[in-house]
Amino acid sequence: MTLMLGKKPAVPDPRDFKLRNYMRPYQFPPRPQQFGHEHLIHEWGMLGNDMVGNCVFAGAAHEQMIWSAEGGKQAEFTTQTVISDYSAVTGYDPNDPTTDRGTYVREALKYRRNVGMTGADGQRYKIDAFVSLEPGNVEELLNALYLFGAVGIGIRLTERAMKQFEKGAIWGISCTPGKILGGHYVPVVAKRRRLYCVTWGRLQPMTHNFYRKYCDEAWAMLSFDMFGKDGRTLEGFDVAQLKLDLAALGE
Repeated sequence: MTLMLGKKPAVPDPRDFKLRNYMRPYQFPPRPQQFGHEHLIHEWGMLGNDMVGNCVFAGAAHEQMIWSAEGGKQAEFTTQTVISDYSAVTGYDPNDPTTDRGTYVREALKYRRNVGMTGADGQRYKIDAFVSLEPGNVEELLNALYLFGAVGIGIRLTERAMKQFEKGAIWGISCTPGKILGGHYVPVVAKRRRLYCVTWGRLQPMTHNFYRKYCDEAWAMLSFDMFGKDGRTLEGFDVAQLKLDLAALGE
């Protein structure tokens, strides 16, 4: 099985909205020890990340799948639709392998807000806002994950981590991590005994220490698709109040 990466290095930008500037720790609702709705998705799909370096867009589709499922709807994506969005942002040409150069996450986020990911039925799924988190800050990650349902993270993937995935083992810290293979984008979707992300079509556990050491960027995104018909998330968060709280995040 071929496993591709595809996230370009994180490029800090002082103009990025930062979650800590808008929501202080005391403003987050108390969270349980374990949470997440990863069980709502039975088939994640590789979505082309075994063919090209489109992990940023495969991850975006996985995020939308879980937001829609939380809201009681269903969003489906195909390899073709995900790769088409990858091409739209990066210039990838399926007929020219040399154009498969990966993605800057920030560029993908802007595209997702302004244009949207293409669903299997042609529908465009947009995010409403995005904010950056402090890379490797576990507490901030958990707060954002509980509130927003998924957090997209960039990691520097090591040889050891690749072998751990292939063996179905937890991503953890090793005294012999091997070289960094490249950047990879994954959505974190649950907190159980470990953190759980989605990559290459399946759930992958990671330790807090792995996140602290190898994360180089993290983003929380607001999608109103995660709210049900009653205007609340499955955790009971109110969409009207959240819109007021996050009004400053718009441009």
